[in-house]
Amino acid sequence: MQRSTTRTRGPSIQDVARLAGVSAQTVSRVSTGSQPVKEDTRERVINAMEKLGYTPNRAARALRNGKFHSIGVISQRFERTGETLTIASITDALEERGYSISLFQAHQPQSSERLNDPKKLLNQTVDGLIIVHAGDSVHRGLSVPRALPVAVSDSRLRGEYPSVLSTQVQGSIDAVEHLLSLGHRTVHHIAGHPKSHPAADRKDTWYNHLLSLGIRPPTPWQGDWTAQSGYQAGQEIARDPDITAVYCANDEMAFGLIRALHEHGRRVPEDVSIVGFDAISLSEFSAPPLTTIKQDFPKMGRELVRIVLEQIESGKPAPPTNLPIPTELIVRGSTAPPRQR
Repeated sequence: MQRSTTRTRGPSIQDVARLAGVSAQTVSRVSTGSQPVKEDTRERVINAMEKLGYTPNRAARALRNGKFHSIGVISQRFERTGETLTIASITDALEERGYSISLFQAHQPQSSERLNDPKKLLNQTVDGLIIVHAGDSVHRGLSVPRALPVAVSDSRLRGEYPSVLSTQVQGSIDAVEHLLSLGHRTVHHIAGHPKSHPAADRKDTWYNHLLSLGIRPPTPWQGDWTAQSGYQAGQEIARDPDITAVYCANDEMAFGLIRALHEHGRRVPEDVSIVGFDAISLSEFSAPPLTTIKQDFPKMGRELVRIVLEQIESGKPAPPTNLPIPTELIVRGSTAPPRQR
């Protein structure tokens, strides 16, 4: 018996063009993003693609069947420590489950580039998507295929997709309470990047917690996550003998502050106590070892991967729940009671 070689024909570019009322060339331009298309025309084409189950190529069509064993990860700044550690933990968790990772970078929050271009998502061989950080334009620029499993660790998307987030608020309260419990009258703050949601959460919590205790919060220094910004703030902090305790929004800024204090002859923790955030590996080896708030990046990566893979295996989207990952205060040598005057 001769085996039939007839294959079931899927929807074609012409089918999409007819349904959307446009030319095949217009469908191609929407699919590749090679040329601009009017927004209403583009939306008609995308709607027709979704209705017909059309994807721009056979590889992307297999996305619906979960055959690629690859997960897409969107992040904005791969060089930032928090995002790097989160992505590393996701990579490890995916490797344990036999999946590879495809990285997509959202370059700048103000960029006009839309993250929902078919060439960015629909045309990629991924079975699901994890959004680590997509920038300030996330709401106007991000739209993913409805059937694509998604998990997020970007707090701006909490309530829209299932999310896994560290307990920024509790971690900041623990940092402030630790310093006050040692006898410091107030706690100063070096804030993270001004466009970062975690930085805003940490600063707001520091400010509001001091207010709740009847302590007027001092003016914070604006950092940008780098050791250099902590060092620059440290030039002012070192010249003020009344400052005895500083909560830094991340460990790297704390390292910069420690150096600045050392150069001005002020000792840590005898003259100034310092708490960081993240508990990166170098924090244990600074001089002195840094008291810090530990984020459980490995657990965060495992949970993000678990949520996405469960959706892939069940074929059902997950509700927009929030899974908080507890932080932990790690007390080391950079904090002590204030020196008696």
